[in-house]
Amino acid sequence: MTPQGGVVFEALADPTRREILLALADGELAVGDIADRVQGVGRTTVSSHLRVLRMAGLVTERREGRFRLYSIDPTPASQLVGFVAQVYRDSLDELRSDARVAPRNAKGRSTATG
Repeated sequence: MTPQGGVVFEALADPTRREILLALADGELAVGDIADRVQGVGRTTVSSHLRVLRMAGLVTERREGRFRLYSIDPTPASQLVGFVAQVYRDSLDELRSDARVAPRNAKGRSTATG
């Protein structure tokens, strides 16, 4: 995973930012529209979170007149999915290996504990 990937995970660690991304999953939105969809935060807070998401490369900003419209940038998704798949692929390989090594009882069940 690239150094940028660490910034992405840091940005995603915040539950409000994840809510903002979920709101943007429906399409491009202005700050006010996002604030209406995310409980308990105002426009200023949403703007601060959007700045972090933008710096992490998770959202893009487009100006239309006096409005700034935000949308999800799909580019980091492939890196994130690849990383998570690698983590779980290694875990699954370990589980398969453990299952092959674990002794079996007469009914074919593993006798391994733990």
